[in-house]
Amino acid sequence: MPHALLIDQPSLDGFCPIAEAVEQLAHGANPSERGAVYTRHEIVDFMLDLVGYTQDQPLYRMRLLEPSFGGGEFLLAAVRRLMTMVQSANHQGDLADCIRAVELHRGTFNATQAKLHSLLSEFGLGAAEGARLASAWLVCADFLLSSMPGRFDVVVGNPPYVRQELIPAALLAQYRKRYTTLYDRADLYIPFIERSLDLLAEHGQLAFICADRWTKNQYGRPLRAKVAEGFHLRAYVDMVDTPAFDTDVIAYPAITLIEKAPPGATLVAARPELQAIRLAQLAQALRQGQPCPELGVSLIEQVSTGDAPWVLSSSDQRALLRRLEALFPTLEEAGCKVGIGVATGADKAFIGPMDELDVESSRKLPLVTTKDIASGVVRWRGSGVINPFEDDGRLVDLAHYPKLSAHLGQHREAIARRHVAQKSPASWYRTIDRITPSLATSPKLLIPDIKGSAHVVFEDGWLYPHHNLYFVVSEEWELRALHAVLLSCVTRQFITAYSTTMQGGFLRYQAQYLRRIRLPRWSTVSALMRERLAQAALALDLAACDKAACELYGLTPAETQLLAQG
Repeated sequence: MPHALLIDQPSLDGFCPIAEAVEQLAHGANPSERGAVYTRHEIVDFMLDLVGYTQDQPLYRMRLLEPSFGGGEFLLAAVRRLMTMVQSANHQGDLADCIRAVELHRGTFNATQAKLHSLLSEFGLGAAEGARLASAWLVCADFLLSSMPGRFDVVVGNPPYVRQELIPAALLAQYRKRYTTLYDRADLYIPFIERSLDLLAEHGQLAFICADRWTKNQYGRPLRAKVAEGFHLRAYVDMVDTPAFDTDVIAYPAITLIEKAPPGATLVAARPELQAIRLAQLAQALRQGQPCPELGVSLIEQVSTGDAPWVLSSSDQRALLRRLEALFPTLEEAGCKVGIGVATGADKAFIGPMDELDVESSRKLPLVTTKDIASGVVRWRGSGVINPFEDDGRLVDLAHYPKLSAHLGQHREAIARRHVAQKSPASWYRTIDRITPSLATSPKLLIPDIKGSAHVVFEDGWLYPHHNLYFVVSEEWELRALHAVLLSCVTRQFITAYSTTMQGGFLRYQAQYLRRIRLPRWSTVSALMRERLAQAALALDLAACDKAACELYGLTPAETQLLAQG
């Protein structure tokens, strides 16, 4: 029989809504909403090798946890190894405490339970003994709320990738009470990692394959701090361009091997070949704790420092990055400001062809989108955005703008459905982000979020940016010169170090990463260098931008060559 959901009921305020939310997830039919992405068997075997769950070890003495077993890829592979080892060693002891595997979704649980019964019968176990072990090993529950006694030598798996907005509110509130790492916009795999780390025995090993975003972005800060404080990040395998799952994913995953041990150096590998022999060799090299150039394994000191993003580039690139960070202020400290364009929450109501928006002329602004700058220069396609704000930031009084009032009234149902409108019904017609008209008239640099290479476009001050565009303005730096710097290989070094990589090798040029760029103060830039930078940007000559930027930062020939190779 499946285990019941084990919740510490006295500690739960509003137990019924939480239980109902758990039941909702347990019976949900949409795999994508449950974060159900299954791992290829080659990767499963590699990860079991990586944590040392191999048949040459006394597996009957070890406890293994799989916190979200799904279709059973990790569970069944681990059971096969356990049973093979036990039979070869002629071990007669009870195996009931060797494995705990958790799954919330009832249909998935039942299907994998049947697979487990079949596998155990292959090893000669009778129906009664197979059912007894399956009942002991499998837990049908919410891993984040269920009781999980004891500690584990191995935790392995692929935690669910579920966005917060797909989690019922009562359940999300309870998760937040229990897990300090569920911070900002963190996805569900983050508290899965937190709890799994807390369940490790001394020198226990955790190997997860999941999105790598938490290693660099804002919402991963508390989890990075937890790892840095009490664990050893032993190995990190970047899975960029590696088909690790049975289905395509947008965000690239990484495999992390974390030990309950004092912090130490980290072995890093990338783009492993999906061949059993090569993966076995890589796992062995990573477990030995020494770099292996033949397999692309390098050793990096202090990858995890407090809650700072993990920088996993080569030693030379890392040294260059740290030198620039020590010498120069951040982009914003150097007098620049980074922001993002307007999100409306109802684009069909707020955005349209500028000359067709039937509102007062003072209530609309020309809008620039990613399509307008796709060529590398601004080619405005004629869009406009409605501005419901006065210049001082207050919402306009609709009584003073009859055309605006009529237009918004026609779209009121869609506008009022937005979270921002429901949160403040009196301000139902505001855009999510406040519109500041002076931004439209300010010269600015526009940067799309996701790009394979630097795509920075100069806009001379008459368009308002849409929400999928970041912008940089400055009252100190001349923007044409800054344009060249942001197009250069120096900027790409910072973005590559701190950004996650998306499908197709695209980087995220988000504000949190742009703000990590270091920049000389404008007052220290010579007149000749100012002219060189501006001319390189005007010509969109990337080679000239690179050359001038490398000289601006005082890079050595070896450092310049290093960036050229990157």
